[in-house]
Amino acid sequence: METDGQYVDATYYKRIIGSVRYLCNSRPDLSYSVGLISRYMQDPKESHMYVAKRNLKYLQGTISYGILFPKGKSDSELELVGYFDSDWCGDKSDRISTTGYIFFL
Repeated sequence: METDGQYVDATYYKRIIGSVRYLCNSRPDLSYSVGLISRYMQDPKESHMYVAKRNLKYLQGTISYGILFPKGKSDSELELVGYFDSDWCGDKSDRISTTGYIFFL
């Protein structure tokens, strides 16, 4: 992203980014672009505001997209299964611990 240009109101920019970051919970397609524009919250420029507004336009055009979790139907009941493994200080020379996890929905 271009870093030249006039500064914009940081408070307004932070409001936009905060709102869109909240939507990333149900809209993973936004995560990358929101992560990029979140880097410039301290000193946002016109080019950063343009990208933030472009994200809002994208949201307006894809309002019906998202992840929906159905509730209550026994034949389509969702089940979350998680596995976790850890090895505390498994490497005796440098005392590094190893952990891993995976979840299935």
